[in-house]
Amino acid sequence: MSASDTQPKFGPGDKALAELPTVFRKDLFAGKVVLVSGAGSGIGKAIAFLYARLGARLVICGRKPDALELCAEQLRALSGGDDVLAYPMTIRDPEQVDGLFEATWNRFGTLDVLVNNAGGQFAAHAMDFTEKGWNAVIDTNLNGTWYMMHAAARRWVRDRKRGASIVTIAAAVDRGLPGMAHTAASRAGVIALSKTVAVEWAEHDIRVNCIGAGAIESNGFNNYKEEHVGGLFRTNPMLRAGDVQDVAEAVIYLTAPSGKYITGETINLDGGMVLWGDFWPAGMPDYFDPGRAAA
Repeated sequence: MSASDTQPKFGPGDKALAELPTVFRKDLFAGKVVLVSGAGSGIGKAIAFLYARLGARLVICGRKPDALELCAEQLRALSGGDDVLAYPMTIRDPEQVDGLFEATWNRFGTLDVLVNNAGGQFAAHAMDFTEKGWNAVIDTNLNGTWYMMHAAARRWVRDRKRGASIVTIAAAVDRGLPGMAHTAASRAGVIALSKTVAVEWAEHDIRVNCIGAGAIESNGFNNYKEEHVGGLFRTNPMLRAGDVQDVAEAVIYLTAPSGKYITGETINLDGGMVLWGDFWPAGMPDYFDPGRAAA
């Protein structure tokens, strides 16, 4: 077997992701343990890549074992070590969540940062939701996030851990999300939950924050019909989408010493979408179509 056969496979997108410029120094998270959920692709993978480049030891979880293990191999190459634990699971099952944290403590003995990135949604008008579709989004985005936060916090309190941090990738929901009512409900719930426990858990030196992501160009765009993707670039005054590195660097900012006095906050990373923009992931209804009004 040649040396090249043993190297992790970086696709064109992954190679670029591994080399993106960053404002942070490369040893910023040396010695720290970070858990990133939904890290097999997209935003979660970008977050994990940046933590690895900054020296963190990593735990990554997700529902697709093959994608997760490939990501783990790439992270080991980026960090120059073997300090990466890949753990296939679903955050919707509290028993699997407990197993994840048990494995984390068995491997590393502690955890410094939890990044709740795992979630899911689909574009549809609220009238068209099925009970199954509604419950799937709520159970993943709200219940699953809570299971992760709660499991981490209980262990930190047990261990009298100081200086722990939670960041959840939510959504910019200030104006609501027509075409994604289930996402708006679940993400708004996570934001309110985070504000609440930020106060309750302050005595344990646990900081809890959210990122309200707008249109971010990632594999998540695959959730939209092709004819609606173009409209995502008109969701904000900047008339463009953000990228996964925008989210990754915001997470680093909140969990590094730069964010040590920030808790209970939501950083809207949305190009100003909460101020202006047409967000119609399920397509603009005829009622709001200016062409229809002119006719």
